[in-house]
Amino acid sequence: MRSVAGRVALLAKAPVIIIGGGIAGLTCALDLASSGVEVILVEKEAQLGGKIRQINCSDDPLAPAPIDSGPTVFTMRWVFDALFEKAGTTLESELRLEKLNILARHAWSKDERLDLFSDIDQSAQAIAEFSSPAEAKRFLQFSAQCRDLYKALEKPYMLSAKPNFSGMIADLGIAGSKVLYDIGLFNTLWKSLGNYFHDPRLHQLFGRYATYCGSSPYEAPATLMLIADVETQGVWALEGGMYSLVAAIRKLAQDQGVQFLTGKACEEILLKNGKVSGVRLADGTLLYSEHVIFNGDLAALQTGLLNAEGIKAFNTKMAPPSPAKRSLSAITWSINAKADGFPLVRHNVFFNQDYQAEFDDIFNRGRLPRKPTVYVCAQDQGDSYQAKPDLQRLLCLVNAPAKGDQSEFNAQEIEQCEHETFGLLQQCGLNIDLDSAICHRTTPAIFNQLFPATGGALYGQANHGWMETFGRASAQSPIPGLLLTGGSVHPGPGVPMAALSGRMAAATLMGHLGLTKLSGRTLISGGTSTL
Repeated sequence: MRSVAGRVALLAKAPVIIIGGGIAGLTCALDLASSGVEVILVEKEAQLGGKIRQINCSDDPLAPAPIDSGPTVFTMRWVFDALFEKAGTTLESELRLEKLNILARHAWSKDERLDLFSDIDQSAQAIAEFSSPAEAKRFLQFSAQCRDLYKALEKPYMLSAKPNFSGMIADLGIAGSKVLYDIGLFNTLWKSLGNYFHDPRLHQLFGRYATYCGSSPYEAPATLMLIADVETQGVWALEGGMYSLVAAIRKLAQDQGVQFLTGKACEEILLKNGKVSGVRLADGTLLYSEHVIFNGDLAALQTGLLNAEGIKAFNTKMAPPSPAKRSLSAITWSINAKADGFPLVRHNVFFNQDYQAEFDDIFNRGRLPRKPTVYVCAQDQGDSYQAKPDLQRLLCLVNAPAKGDQSEFNAQEIEQCEHETFGLLQQCGLNIDLDSAICHRTTPAIFNQLFPATGGALYGQANHGWMETFGRASAQSPIPGLLLTGGSVHPGPGVPMAALSGRMAAATLMGHLGLTKLSGRTLISGGTSTL
């Protein structure tokens, strides 16, 4: 390790600076440090994690543990298996994981409930009983198509440095390209799903996967079908919640020598002769480096952290983000409350009948949905419902427009949304005692404060239109010495994808330092095929 570290110090001349301690920044820091690179990570908040955050709803020491109030679903564990292996350990050594048999429980009313399972045949049986044997047969065809789609796109898209349509088609070959055309490559997700599901409830259920990327199923590309296969590969619950992943990566990174500066906002990325020269912190501290990695939304970079010269250079080669193309935001309620009447499992989704109206409200009318879909993460539940006489930790979430930097929704609008949200839960049989609840609410305006220049968008730009799949920025920015990572750049949002982007930024920098050789379009190795 010393010889490698010495070589890196000679090439880099100063520590690499990472701005932002979200999952991509943490992953990048650990990856670089595991290769002997000296790293300083700067985070404006007192806690690391970015969108992976926990909220204490009470100062009472007897109150339940903190509530995961950001991402709650852990998938694509191979991304972290590879990262932890490079750091000299394993996921199981650092975390306690439980693979869930029930992926999610879905409800439309008290009498309409459907579980999806990690076992496809078990899901098919549940669908046959819930809908019809014909629908179950179509589900099996859909699942096979999703599996083929994931296998086809994993290497030429997810693990590629900067995929483009012609290059991806060349990598796919005839067989892989056929998979894309079979699903209806140029169709929306909603249209392609209509080829498989005749029951509108199942059409609605699988259309929801577009929201995992902050998009509308009526405008998102059909390729997002592959998310169904991602979940079938495995969904895990982490003891201590998703924040335990942040804590584990931080510990490993510190052990590898990463220096964390928390509670230190970065006010400017310094440039000299058009190249990165360091950063200036809010307290006036100057940190000099020829290599800076930005882990944040591109909108913040293109509007705030660069000087006028840098913004012009950046935006000349990369169009500034449009507020009209922002992804979904959300209103969330982190709750300690008594809840009964519905057999909650870890992940639960409650649907309204008019699905299209929800996305028309958000993306076309810019208002809170009149009839929202509600996601509930019951963090004290697992695969089988356990009645809880005391308080339960619940995260309730509804989609919302990303207008948090324009105007906050007024109290009446929020109260109406809250009324519809908890009214739907009650219609489906879930009774939450809100009178005794300890609750913390987060709105798009608050998300915008946490993640500046986003309007509260939680997934970067919405993935609307099939070419948007190739529209995200790569790790390499237009400014020499400045690299990009996070959910707003390739390969996209979500915990595993953002972590992949962190590894891609690390691999790109290692290539610049001459420590690895970059060849072809695939930037990093890994994937399900290596397990």
